[in-house]
Amino acid sequence: MFSEDVTQEFEISIEQAGQRLDKTLSLLYPELSRSFFQKLIKEGQISVNNIPRKANYSVGEGDILCVTIPKAQEIAILPENIPLDILYEDEDVLVVNKSKGMVVHPSAGHYSGTLVNAVMYHCKDSLSGINGEIRPGIVHRIDMDTTGALIVCKNDHAHLKIAEQIKEHSVTRRYLGIVKGIVREESGRIEGTIGRHPVERKKMAVNVPNGKPAVTHYRVLERFSSHTFMEFELETGRTHQIRVHMASIGHPLLGDSIYGNGKNPWKLQGQTLHAAVIGFIHPSTGNYLEVEASLPEYFETLLKKPL
Repeated sequence: MFSEDVTQEFEISIEQAGQRLDKTLSLLYPELSRSFFQKLIKEGQISVNNIPRKANYSVGEGDILCVTIPKAQEIAILPENIPLDILYEDEDVLVVNKSKGMVVHPSAGHYSGTLVNAVMYHCKDSLSGINGEIRPGIVHRIDMDTTGALIVCKNDHAHLKIAEQIKEHSVTRRYLGIVKGIVREESGRIEGTIGRHPVERKKMAVNVPNGKPAVTHYRVLERFSSHTFMEFELETGRTHQIRVHMASIGHPLLGDSIYGNGKNPWKLQGQTLHAAVIGFIHPSTGNYLEVEASLPEYFETLLKKPL
């Protein structure tokens, strides 16, 4: 969000033509939600060729969008008594098993019900402040529909020490996931830069200009008739890394509405991906600490079905 009202113009490309206006805007501004733009459209803050349009208007090639985004208003991020599945806790760090559908930190459209709201209630005033008031304690994150282990830092010393390890790629991060199709190799390594998709701005893509190096190691755990249960280990930690890398080799994660083919026979809520293990050097003791998060019930149930 912006510190003052900002007006910008965009010309619709041939790749963007035919999309709903609200969807187009959410792709142009991936950090803002579709519902946020639907509100702006109703308020007359957006026009197409100088004419106000409805959210379901289909944009055409060459259309000129004029978008006015109002300055950000101060939002009070409040503690909320939301149950946490705590895997480990001491005076420096908290490791939680994040549930499916929970957003890690507040953002446009998600100012309550987040992990931050929950840890603010649990930790009171004991959270690092390096990432600002809207992200206290947050040193890394996982996607809303990804479950599993996440570190929360309770002071700035811990935050700096953990952030340094993340930057150096020395944190152990192992994930479990189910992908579509049969992965033939028992194990492998996917390497390719990851960056923002040039057209669909809510997506990431491999081998794009200005992409950052990304490496994912994988291992097959079990093959089913049409899907594969796998373990992944991150050498780097890019946005949507496992999801993007697996889709790039033709095996998107089951339930992934962004990188999959849209078919979802089990009516899953997002990708079937779980951060199972996180390991790091403790910021105070200097000892290696590894924490494991058990699979969520929906995942265990799914593995018992004829995939």
